[in-house]
Amino acid sequence: MKKAALVVLSVTLLIASGCATKEFVKTQVDPLSDRLGRIEARLNAVEGKLDQAMKDAEMAKADRAQIAEAKAMANKAMDMAAKAEAEATRAGGDASKAMEAAKKAEEAAMAAEKAAAKTEKMFHMQQKK
Repeated sequence: MKKAALVVLSVTLLIASGCATKEFVKTQVDPLSDRLGRIEARLNAVEGKLDQAMKDAEMAKADRAQIAEAKAMANKAMDMAAKAEAEATRAGGDASKAMEAAKKAEEAAMAAEKAAAKTEKMFHMQQKK
């Protein structure tokens, strides 16, 4: 009898504690499901921002490469300009030397003309004598 009473008591307790109904489970799971949905949406937004940041970083890297290339081209142009300036200075020096030589040649030509005129004059004077 004690065994039967124990079995009846066990079955009664099991029935009294009850099983979870669909409504109970739904009321427990729905808030969690909503919360998971919001978290998932935020995660998707963060992933989108991360993807955009990665694209921006790649573009910035490409921009830095282009800037470095532009700097290299500018340095090359500066070197070429310095060489051109040096050549122009050298040519200017050569030109001023040529101008000096031309002046000297002109002075020599004028002196020769004066000398020729003087010699001609002397020749004419001696002819008259």
